[in-house]
Amino acid sequence: MTQTPPGLLRRALADARSLRVPPTVPYLPERVFPWGGPALSLAGAGGGVDLDRFLRLSLAAPDGSTTGRLRPVASAGALHPVRAHLLVGPGCTLPPGRYAYDPRTHRAHPRGPAPADAPPGAVVVLTVTAARTVAHYGHRAWPLLLLDAGHAAAALALAAAPHGARVCLDADGAQLSAAAGLPGPAEWSERWPGAEPELPILAMWLSTAHQPVPATGPSAAWAALPHATAPTPQPDAASAPSAELAHTRQVLEHLTAAPTHPAPTWHPARRRPAPLTDDTLRTRRSAPTSDLAHPPAPDPLARILTTAEEARPDGPAWAAAIGGEAPALLTTAGVLAFGDARPTLARWAAGQRWIGTAGAVLVAHGCPADASPALIRGSHLAAGYAAGVAQAHATALGLRSRPIGSWQQADLGAALADAPGHDWIVHGLALAGPADPAPSAPPPPSGKEERP
Repeated sequence: MTQTPPGLLRRALADARSLRVPPTVPYLPERVFPWGGPALSLAGAGGGVDLDRFLRLSLAAPDGSTTGRLRPVASAGALHPVRAHLLVGPGCTLPPGRYAYDPRTHRAHPRGPAPADAPPGAVVVLTVTAARTVAHYGHRAWPLLLLDAGHAAAALALAAAPHGARVCLDADGAQLSAAAGLPGPAEWSERWPGAEPELPILAMWLSTAHQPVPATGPSAAWAALPHATAPTPQPDAASAPSAELAHTRQVLEHLTAAPTHPAPTWHPARRRPAPLTDDTLRTRRSAPTSDLAHPPAPDPLARILTTAEEARPDGPAWAAAIGGEAPALLTTAGVLAFGDARPTLARWAAGQRWIGTAGAVLVAHGCPADASPALIRGSHLAAGYAAGVAQAHATALGLRSRPIGSWQQADLGAALADAPGHDWIVHGLALAGPADPAPSAPPPPSGKEERP
């Protein structure tokens, strides 16, 4: 990969946070799943890692879905740009090998063999296809793609119980491409012309027991293999990308080439927050904006704020804006500021007025204007991950929720009289309590006259 042009990522971050409005373009429909070959069931016999259950509870579209838009995992614009490549070693319900997962059919498509020294369990490499998100959000797309990948990683981690998973948000993109059998972004159009590029964002490792992470990482053995089978070319993906799409791919390529440590870090996913169950994962959905005005009770709000704060301790800080008789901006440590911040948050979130009256609004904040590439990537992935865990916890507690991904001029630090440019809102999650029960109807008349 070429060296990052000076100022590229800082300008991209400032532009995504600016008031510049993306151009209006026609809706780009979802492309056909490109990975061909046999479509295998994930419910094979034997194996401690049940990939069928794992993916059905996380990324799979509901049975009977015709559009694939209404999935349990939140996604900006319901566009679902995240794809999963399964690197299956011994001890799983699929034979060892590389696979591409189709969430619409809940099937795995073989893409090549496994290395002889593949670690037990399965490595999941999450990639994104940027075209549809860019068509909808323009220059604001790349942060949303990172947030979407974080939400998908949270869904996978929650579904991995009881075995648990290790989550890696800082793996080098080139190594992830090699592990998944994909060419690098610069090689894609030459090696696989007519196929839409997939950019690797993060990885996870599921194992049957509490196995130590290999010294070189769970994906290293896979990266030594040659490229796997190619996707099916699609005529509408063969044309040259727009300037905005090419820029988005360039930004993501350079962000994922910036690991935060000499070696990738594979953090164990935290346990599911109680009382979250498999049924919760099957039924979670983002609520319509019209259903988000009822304030949540203080106790569940505090529990969900704690969940967001603790889901990724290496990520941004979290606060909750509430209204009512004692409006304030709350943290797990106490009051950050007094007053109702929700109208300001509504203005910062692309002018979505419903946020000004939402029951509560959780915000992830940090990622300064001069953040390093590693911090930009990690902040957005960790914020999406924490919001995904918090949203599932909200569902388990009977609350309604909706992520808020796009933020403009949301310099929270400056609004709180701190130095400008150092504390920006990265992500949000609106919460609402259950609606007040409707008044019970009077009993029907008995037909007999009642007397005193």
